[in-house]
Amino acid sequence: MFLLLPFDSLVVNLLGISITVLFTLLLVFIIVPAIFGVSFGIRKVYMKTLLKIFQWATLRIERGAKEKNHPLYKPYVNGIIAKEPTSLEEEIKEIRRSGSGKALDTPEFELSDIFYFCRKGIETIMDDEVTKRFSAEELESWNLLSRTNYNFHYISLRLTVLWGLGVLIRYCFLLPLRIALAFTGISLLVTGTTVVGYLPNGRCKEFLSKHVHLMCYRICVRALTAIITYHDRENRPRNGGICVANHTSPIDVIILASDGYYAMVGQIHGGLMGVIQRAMVKACPHVWFERSEVKDRHLVAKRLTEHVQDKSKLPILIFPEGTCINNTSVMMFKKGSFEIGATVYPVAIKYDPQFGDAFWNSSKYGMVTYLLRMMTSWAIVCSVWYLPPMTRQVSKLSLPYLIHSTIGPFLLLHGVIFPQPEEDAVQFANRVKSAIARQGGLVDLLWDGGLKREKVKDTFKEEQQKLYSKMIVGNHEDRSRS
Repeated sequence: MFLLLPFDSLVVNLLGISITVLFTLLLVFIIVPAIFGVSFGIRKVYMKTLLKIFQWATLRIERGAKEKNHPLYKPYVNGIIAKEPTSLEEEIKEIRRSGSGKALDTPEFELSDIFYFCRKGIETIMDDEVTKRFSAEELESWNLLSRTNYNFHYISLRLTVLWGLGVLIRYCFLLPLRIALAFTGISLLVTGTTVVGYLPNGRCKEFLSKHVHLMCYRICVRALTAIITYHDRENRPRNGGICVANHTSPIDVIILASDGYYAMVGQIHGGLMGVIQRAMVKACPHVWFERSEVKDRHLVAKRLTEHVQDKSKLPILIFPEGTCINNTSVMMFKKGSFEIGATVYPVAIKYDPQFGDAFWNSSKYGMVTYLLRMMTSWAIVCSVWYLPPMTRQVSKLSLPYLIHSTIGPFLLLHGVIFPQPEEDAVQFANRVKSAIARQGGLVDLLWDGGLKREKVKDTFKEEQQKLYSKMIVGNHEDRSRS
């Protein structure tokens, strides 16, 4: 028994040295750079190395598939149905012409018209624009995380060994490191904001609160090995405004807050999230709502209006879609944020899915499972574009044309003034959404993201019926007049 004591002592000493070295490396290369907002470029070297490995693995898979003489990629990567942008009247006219040879205005109703609605219904079931926005993107290359393409199966022993080595690195090295960093960042956020909250209001408190928030969010960003490229930083949101962005993941907040200082808006939670919220609000005027208050649109609008009217307060960070979309499109923006009348600062966020899928499918994964998937991915790579500020258009006076008349030697010009209609909240929201989609290379959709959990409203179902009825009734009225 006593002979084992020197060995046990050696193991303890080695373990202590390892922990000390690990903590020193974390402090020197991650925590301290996060405090000062600098980077040594280690993550970019890591990303470039991963890209080379992915390219080699994909080429090896393609070569193996070619040797076995079978296609590697699905023939319909971009969609099952090829849809043409034609109107209801044009398509029904084509169906009648090819079926019965009769013109569109001959009968009021043709039995062949039902084929149009049947085809549209089948197309929507197989390839609708909403459902596929709530599932992960399929990759054309293998990122050693999962075989996202149906033909990515066993090719060679070298690829299998490479995949196994990747599992060991991600779960045995990166995951513990990231959990330690996340714990450090959250602990510092709670402790720092609580201490700052006891200081009297003033410039000193505001300065410390800003840097505590930025430091902690930057540590949390490094806990995800996030590599973020910010564009057009001169357009970053300013006090008294509203920052709106497309929503892919809960970490969108961390991505933006690590480069700016925002007032958060959200519902009050319990547990760990509640502890964080209560600590944060002591140091910064965040806007938290009770569960019963969130449903009161007027109360929410009033609280937000009061916040933005004070130009000394931080810009509010809002995600108007209300749910996470899978990094391919932007869906309908809720109009509440655009009724306030404040300056809106649009932000477009686009993730690179080949390093890790940032999309949170909340109907499939819980928060803990999602965070585990994020922390066991290779990295989170994304680009952020700050767009120029936008304001709601107000009524203007224009001079469409001039009428002139001559009185003696004088030429009189009379301006005919026409008022332009004011832009409503829905139009303003759509204009901001289009700008974000265009900059981020995303599909601009008019559908409500709430369809992820709710049924389609009857008004949407009735639109096609109204169009068809208007077409038939219109043709009948035209023939009556003639």
